[in-house]
Amino acid sequence: MITVIQRVTSANVSVNRCIIGEIGKGIMALVAIEKNDNEKAAQRLLERILNYRIFADDNDRMNLSLLDIQGGLLLVPQFTLAANTDKGNRPSFASAAAPEKGLELFDYLKALAKSNYPHVKFGEFGADMQVSLVNNGPVTFTLRTHA
Repeated sequence: MITVIQRVTSANVSVNRCIIGEIGKGIMALVAIEKNDNEKAAQRLLERILNYRIFADDNDRMNLSLLDIQGGLLLVPQFTLAANTDKGNRPSFASAAAPEKGLELFDYLKALAKSNYPHVKFGEFGADMQVSLVNNGPVTFTLRTHA
C-alpha cells in the first residue's frame, strides 16, 4: 500500500458539492492499494500513519504522532498513487489493485481505523471527490507497506 500523508491544519473531502469528511489539525492520507496488498499491509499502514512523528513538540521538533496530539485523520482513496510513471507521457496503472480488491481493502482499512482511532473521517472509494486542505509546514511524506 502507498500513502501520501500531509500534516494539515484542516482538510475536507466533498462528493457532489457535499462535504463527506472533514478534520481540523491532523493528517490527511491519500491511500493507494496495489495488486499484492492484503489485510496485513493495511494494518501496518494504519499503524505507521497513527504513530508517524510529524507534529512539533515543545521544542519545535517533529517528535509527536497523531496519537500523541489526538488530531483528525482523513483517509482518502486515490488509486493514481499506484501509477508507474517511469516511461512515456501516460501513466500505467498495471500495479494498482483491481477495483473490487481496492474497495475491499479500503473498506477493511476504514473498519480498522474506526475501531482503533476515534477521530477518523473518510473519502468515498470510486467517487469523483474534491479534496481541500491547508498543508501545515508544508509537511508531506510518502509511506509504503508491503504484504
